[in-house]
Amino acid sequence: QVQLVESGGGLVQAGGSLTLSCVASGFPFSTYNMAWFRQAPGKEREFVAIITYSGHATWYGGSVKGRFTISRDNAKNTEYLQMTNLEPEDTAAYYCGALFGFSANPTPEMVDHWGQGTQVTVSS
Repeated sequence: QVQLVESGGGLVQAGGSLTLSCVASGFPFSTYNMAWFRQAPGKEREFVAIITYSGHATWYGGSVKGRFTISRDNAKNTEYLQMTNLEPEDTAAYYCGALFGFSANPTPEMVDHWGQGTQVTVSS
């Protein structure tokens, strides 16, 4: 049974930091590219970041570049999203996703497995 479980969301003031985690099980984690997406109320799910299965390469959506860092630990079946200098516009539910295929700017339709999401709220 495939599971992706996110954690680490919460309420933070603008300029603050949070680190999200996503623990995977039920599929060969080290062979999948891993991504983060986010979705604000009334908006479409938006690509945030992706890391290759090996962890050797990363790509970011334009609005988070330079502020967010994606990483993974294949020994722990876990991916991370370090978020710094958070802005109110970053408020959203954040979802981790596993992709067997790859794109530097993936769409939600490319994701094979989703987590349930974790809420991040940034106050001004």
